[in-house]
Amino acid sequence: MVYVYVLLSLKDRKFYTGYTDDLRRRFNEHRRGTVFATKSRRPFKLIYYEACLSQKDAKERELYLKTAWGKRYLKHRLKNYLNKNPMR
Repeated sequence: MVYVYVLLSLKDRKFYTGYTDDLRRRFNEHRRGTVFATKSRRPFKLIYYEACLSQKDAKERELYLKTAWGKRYLKHRLKNYLNKNPMR
């Protein structure tokens, strides 16, 4: 399995989207600050993930979720969570 995941930065309230074959390991790397792209945006919450059967599918899904349409999809999909924890 390959996982597409979305983190919410509690610092800037923005999403970070990525993919990995080991979701726990990758999330811990983000939390510890060993990922260059996110180390200045810690702490994070894992707010969404999907499992894909291939890396190609996961990469395509990641790219979609990074588009305006994908972000709109996530905000709609997570509206109950985000309403309880409003974005700025």
